[in-house]
Amino acid sequence: MTTTATAQPATLAVAGRSRAARAGWLVVAGCALAVLCVASVALGVRLVSPAEVVGALSGHADTVGQAAVLARLPRTVLAVLVGAALALSGASMQAVTRNPLADPGILGVSGGAALAVVACIVLLGMSSPGALMAAAVLGSAVAAVFVYAVGSLGSGGATPLKLTLAGAATSAAFTSLVQAVLLPRADAMESFRFWQIGGVGGATWDRIGLVAPALVVGALVCFLGARGMNALALGDDLAAGLGTHVTRTRLSSATGAVILCGAATAVAGPIGFVGLVVPHLCRLLVGSDHRWLLPFSAVAGSALLVAADVVGRLVARPSELDVGIVTALVGAPLFIWIVRRQKVREL
Repeated sequence: MTTTATAQPATLAVAGRSRAARAGWLVVAGCALAVLCVASVALGVRLVSPAEVVGALSGHADTVGQAAVLARLPRTVLAVLVGAALALSGASMQAVTRNPLADPGILGVSGGAALAVVACIVLLGMSSPGALMAAAVLGSAVAAVFVYAVGSLGSGGATPLKLTLAGAATSAAFTSLVQAVLLPRADAMESFRFWQIGGVGGATWDRIGLVAPALVVGALVCFLGARGMNALALGDDLAAGLGTHVTRTRLSSATGAVILCGAATAVAGPIGFVGLVVPHLCRLLVGSDHRWLLPFSAVAGSALLVAADVVGRLVARPSELDVGIVTALVGAPLFIWIVRRQKVREL
């Protein structure tokens, strides 16, 4: 009795420290994001003083520095939104597929959105931003269904190996189709050249206002499915035994991921590796409980994309590198590290 009585408080204390540690890491990530946002509006071709930053945020545009801060605000906000969306999408895809290598880029979901946008503009003559975003979400959904269907063929179902190979092949095919659509049209090729790399340099408040509702809806769908994602990690049979509707949970979580990926790709282009790298790094700090992992991934994804945007502006001044290039340079070696660390034997 004494041993049990003393063991229970000790267990509760460990759990309390665990929650406190997770909350602490979330606060640290939030503070880091705030610092990076300040750096984003202050650093660039023209350096801005702290006084000019404060003045601009107070609504003044009396100096060139304050005007520069106001011009950088939309791209900073867009980087925050897109980074959070891609990280949430990647974490949700990894939970739904139980695939440690799941990522909107690797599974071809971003490629499907890009192909849909290019096809609608070039072949159908569509120009409405709302219609293009809807097309991107639809393209993401079709690509996700196609990859999962191909990866489920044969014995063993949708294994990490088959999903990764199917996604890589589909992504390559979509990239080739995009080039096939664009190459005969030099004017369209020039317009889409920078969008294909992925970046936030063309951010405007109108574009942010258009994409924000879709991102909020997608994020809410993913957050509401956090408990179900925890159950899916135990396997379908055990999750069903615990009362989780496996098909509905998987479908709703995948829907949220597709909405996030499609909307983010429509506004910023296909940006790779954020959805792969961020959830893995976050698991090292807060564990695999998606009730903590999802919000932490959202904050960390925002911080990563804002940092990539700042680095891209500084290393190539007076020009700049798009965030898609910076995230690829960071994500490729981390992808190799993740494969080696996870010891994915199917690979």
